Amino acid sequence: MRPQGRSTRQTGPASLRMSRFAAGAALGLLLLGASRAGAELIVFEDGRVVKAVSYRVLEDEVEITISGGGSYRVELARVERIVDDEVAAPENLPPPAEGSPAVYDLSYRPERKPLFSTPYDGLIEVEAKRYNVDAQLVSALIRAESNYEPRALSRKGARGLMQLMPATARRLAVWHPFDPVANVRGGVRYLRELTDRFGEKPDLVLAAYNAGESVVATYGGMPPFRETTDYVRRILSWWTPAPARPASAPRAPAPSGD
Repeated sequence: MRPQGRSTRQTGPASLRMSRFAAGAALGLLLLGASRAGAELIVFEDGRVVKAVSYRVLEDEVEITISGGGSYRVELARVERIVDDEVAAPENLPPPAEGSPAVYDLSYRPERKPLFSTPYDGLIEVEAKRYNVDAQLVSALIRAESNYEPRALSRKGARGLMQLMPATARRLAVWHPFDPVANVRGGVRYLRELTDRFGEKPDLVLAAYNAGESVVATYGGMPPFRETTDYVRRILSWWTPAPARPASAPRAPAPSGD
């Protein structure tokens, strides 16, 4: 599945129509074999995954080095995630749930204010209410992603307060990722999508934000990557999810659009 040179810039119809099963199977094989520290998994928008020895972000491209010493470049906008290929030791993984899983409510509640008293609290409140997402979750995630630096640029190419990858930003129509309003709006909208997909499960929503939806879906739960498990633990050390409302309590509907 090694792309040849710069031909990887073009994605043919057959590739775009790759079934979820095939994409998930390909990712699963790579993930199950992932163990060598220092390697990376490059997850593309179309579901393909390349196991890289290393990578280097060059403005709007990423140069991928593969086993054997060869390398090639692709547009960064085609990369959904870059996941550190380091599996956590079994004792560092979250323990399996016993009995009935806890039920949480990740929706917006006026009384749950952002956690850290920053200049962006008002923006967080507005966008959390817009997409019916817990404002405390948004504030904790921003702290983990960028420590509230609107011009943050990671070595993987993620940008802005909520560290949106170019492919994710493009899908969410975030054309100016370093603009705080655009970035937070896109990031909170993405959190809404992840909550709708994975349910009110804080660990899986956070894992998907960090490692990508396809990784969480392939594992059927928390992926065992050290980067991801540390990320989830760190955010949960700051943020305590709200318990689910009683069945009789009304819940604010999710907004229908922007």
